[in-house]
Amino acid sequence: MTNGPIPDVTPTNQLFWDGTALGELRLRSCNPCGHHFRFVSNWCPKCWSTDLSWIKCTGRGRVRAHTVVHIAPYESMSARTPYSIALIELEEGPTMMSNILDCDPATIKNGMAVEVIFEDRGDLRLPQFRPA
Repeated sequence: MTNGPIPDVTPTNQLFWDGTALGELRLRSCNPCGHHFRFVSNWCPKCWSTDLSWIKCTGRGRVRAHTVVHIAPYESMSARTPYSIALIELEEGPTMMSNILDCDPATIKNGMAVEVIFEDRGDLRLPQFRPA
């Protein structure tokens, strides 16, 4: 499906979205301490360094927590209900929120292995997950 909200692209997250356009899920990586994290800041949340780079992740992870949405928060999402929202703990360590597609939401379990897929939304490709 191509309907749904579209995130804002900013200078802080531009390289993340450049990666998704190529089918890559990218994380920030701190060069001094090696900590991996999401793109939400320009400094490391562990050591506060601004010496950062980007890494391509495996795109694999596990469901840490999830819920099923039965009433869409946006009209553009109403055709998708029911759908799942999950916290995905990536193999590299960070946790990200995403949808789990290609399965009945009632079958999703905490600890379930998932892998990234990309969904076109406007000019962006959003990372989503499916059972691995």
